[in-house]
Amino acid sequence: MNHPKRISAVIFDCDGVMFESRRANINFYNHLLARYGLVPMTDEQVDYVHMHTAEKAVRHIFEGTPFTEQAQAYRMQMDYTPFIKDMVMEPGLKELLKSLKPRMRLAVATNRSNTIAAVLEQNGLAGFFDIVVSSLDVENPKPHPESIHKILDFFGLDPDEAVYIGDSPIDLETAQAAGVHFVAYGNGGLAASWKAADMKDVERILADMENAGS
Repeated sequence: MNHPKRISAVIFDCDGVMFESRRANINFYNHLLARYGLVPMTDEQVDYVHMHTAEKAVRHIFEGTPFTEQAQAYRMQMDYTPFIKDMVMEPGLKELLKSLKPRMRLAVATNRSNTIAAVLEQNGLAGFFDIVVSSLDVENPKPHPESIHKILDFFGLDPDEAVYIGDSPIDLETAQAAGVHFVAYGNGGLAASWKAADMKDVERILADMENAGS
């Protein structure tokens, strides 16, 4: 009889899991649009940019305008710092990371690009993670499983030894493609075996997984 392997790594998405960043994203992309005299995002565009890479997000919201490439270049060199204050850290995140750090490998897999390092650093989270994979670190961002595979290779782990915590259909698709366990965070509509409403739920689910593999 094959017993499940022990969970050895927890991989976090950034936006929607570690941070409520919708307001930061709205302010950031509306700032880009305003720079080129364009109107703010629609609700549909807000939903899109929240889940996709900045490169895809800019192409989406600037579609049909002559400013796409200018906006891409500008966002890569602009200072993201003013928008970090609009990101709200999820309650209980630091406590969970402190609890997990002694016994788990910890990682981030995000479709953020050149902003993730500053976000983690300014919120005192950088030291918790062994590896952070952004959209700039892979050829194929999520929902392609490359970011998860890169983390598994870094740790030398099999997929069933890792858990990915995400909040979007793209995150679920990524986890399924990579073969890792998936916890749906703050999104009960996702077809996931494990669902968490807060960090306490995540702690409980991970404990259950650890016990199942012990």
